[in-house]
Amino acid sequence: DYVSVCSVPTRTACLPGTAIELIHPLVSGQAPRHALFDFDGTLSLIREGWMELMVPLLAGHLMPHAKADESPESITALVRNFVTELTGKQTIYQMIRLAEEIRLRGGTPADPQEYKAEYHDCLMSRIAKRRTGLAAGTIRREEMLVPGSLDILAGLRERGTTIYIASGTDEHYVLEEARLLGLDTFAPGRIYGAQADFASFSKERVIRRILKDNAVDGAALVAFGDGYVEIADCKAVGGIAVAVASDESARSGTCDAWKRERLIGAGADVVIPDYRETSRLLEYLWQAGEVQRP
Repeated sequence: DYVSVCSVPTRTACLPGTAIELIHPLVSGQAPRHALFDFDGTLSLIREGWMELMVPLLAGHLMPHAKADESPESITALVRNFVTELTGKQTIYQMIRLAEEIRLRGGTPADPQEYKAEYHDCLMSRIAKRRTGLAAGTIRREEMLVPGSLDILAGLRERGTTIYIASGTDEHYVLEEARLLGLDTFAPGRIYGAQADFASFSKERVIRRILKDNAVDGAALVAFGDGYVEIADCKAVGGIAVAVASDESARSGTCDAWKRERLIGAGADVVIPDYRETSRLLEYLWQAGEVQRP
């Protein structure tokens, strides 16, 4: 579960004239040789709104087992809390937690895979028009991407950085949606997602594999994500962690305050709202520049 390891500073530095917030300014400009991206919310917006679907669905399963002093509002708050705490991990972990909460209240839960299947069916219904629109070309890819996503991927590739994508969404859907968005060409054979045997996959394992297969240490890695998992896992090996505090619904170019606080707490070095300032961000990652403090 999410654990805050860093306090949120009251004052931070930004690259001059940008929204690129430097929480832990880089001491040197070591060039990242490998870049790991989360998928949903970090690159893809196809599944935007998933939490507004998951929370009431899970709360509906838990409410029949509520204690005498628990109201629908408190149950919903409880579910929202553990759903957000587990965001970034495979979806099955949120369903396992639901089963645990039901069991704690004396109930007999269904298999977590059943809850996951129900949620997934509801989600696929919600996003069906987005997926078919992308496939038919009636929805432009840019509408379903965090702004600047193609720019950051192209910029990294041009600099010789190897790109990887890892997601808590089932792998075959990640592969399909990456193809619909035109992201698959940036990471051929290097897109990973959740497996039926959920214990066999994690973003930590992907990171360890990157380092081992390429015989590099964590300083060669930069990770981009809007969930705490990839940020914390990257920092655990000594990499650079870029928090993407994306405003998924409005694509406003400003940081989502809840994401920002959570990702800084997970240890993020840099916070951005999206990739509109890709050139400046890449310059900084390759050579840390002067910053202005407010």
